[in-house]
Amino acid sequence: MALPSLTPEQRQAALDKAAVARKKRAELKKSLKMGEVALSEVLTLAQTDEVIAKLRVSALLEAMPGIGIAKARAIMDRTNISPSRRVGGLGPHQRAALVSLFS
Repeated sequence: MALPSLTPEQRQAALDKAAVARKKRAELKKSLKMGEVALSEVLTLAQTDEVIAKLRVSALLEAMPGIGIAKARAIMDRTNISPSRRVGGLGPHQRAALVSLFS
C-alpha cells in the first residue's frame, strides 16, 4: 500500500502532531516514575485521551518505579497482556488486574 502524497504543509502538521504526542507521553511516563500520578489514573485517562491510549503497555509498566523490562514482561504474562498491546486496547479484566497489582 503506497503512502498518500502530502503537501509540505500537511507533512509539517503531521510532524508537529507527532512531536506533541511524544512529548505528552514522555511527560506522563516521567510523572508515573516520580509517583505524581497513579497507574489507575493513567488507565482512566487512556479511555478519553487518544495520545495516552496509543502508549504501549510495556512502556507504561517500565515507567513504573522499580519495574524494568523483565518485571514488565512477567507482569504482562501474568495478566495475559500481549507484548504489543497498547493501553487503549486493554480489556476491563486486564485493567482491573493491573490496578490490583499496583494498588
